[in-house]
Amino acid sequence: MLQVENLNVHYGKIHAIKGISFDVKQGEIVSLIGANGAGKTTILHTVSKMIKPSSGSITFKGQNMSNVVPQKMVEMGMAHVPEGRRVFSQMTVQENLEMGAYSRKKNKVEFESDLDEIFTRFPRLKERRKQHAGTLSGGEQQMLAIGRALMSRPEVLLLDEPSMGLAPILVDQIFNIIESINKSGTTILLVEQNANRALHISNRAYVLETGKIVMQGLAKDLIENDDIKKAYLGG
Repeated sequence: MLQVENLNVHYGKIHAIKGISFDVKQGEIVSLIGANGAGKTTILHTVSKMIKPSSGSITFKGQNMSNVVPQKMVEMGMAHVPEGRRVFSQMTVQENLEMGAYSRKKNKVEFESDLDEIFTRFPRLKERRKQHAGTLSGGEQQMLAIGRALMSRPEVLLLDEPSMGLAPILVDQIFNIIESINKSGTTILLVEQNANRALHISNRAYVLETGKIVMQGLAKDLIENDDIKKAYLGG
């Protein structure tokens, strides 16, 4: 579904991403874990074409993405939920969701069906559909950001720190939502500071340190790895 090969990203003279390669197969949840500054968010921004790489290739559904603009990625079936939610604060909840479907062809019946599905998955958003997004709680804004992305009917969903700043009970809810989205057929590439929770819902994971992949494997194996326990799981 997604293949990244020998990716390099520079910020001026800073070599942020150093020749990494990874892949995401259809139907998987794949996590990128690592400390702050390891390059996880930069990778997502590069995959979704928000940042131009210095070199390397990104292949999505068998097609090289070198000259593809960000909005085209959405049309092809990739949606990105950025760190910090980035909802349109002056728009209502429903208007935010409508923006999520902007790239699709106008079909009122299809749109209403998708909107109903989002409101079924996120009942709180239905209760607040006419409320300005900027007045929602952090957890509600995260649900809205995910719902907005789902309105584009993505085949691959990029999630950047979905649990950041949320109370533990909301963290549980968000991870349950991520699992349910995956079970419904959406492939997920997840960046998450809470490595323990990320690994428990993932099929595979890649561990990053200072822009390099230093370890990879099945999530269930990485959970039992002593080095991973000490560095990221509090073991």
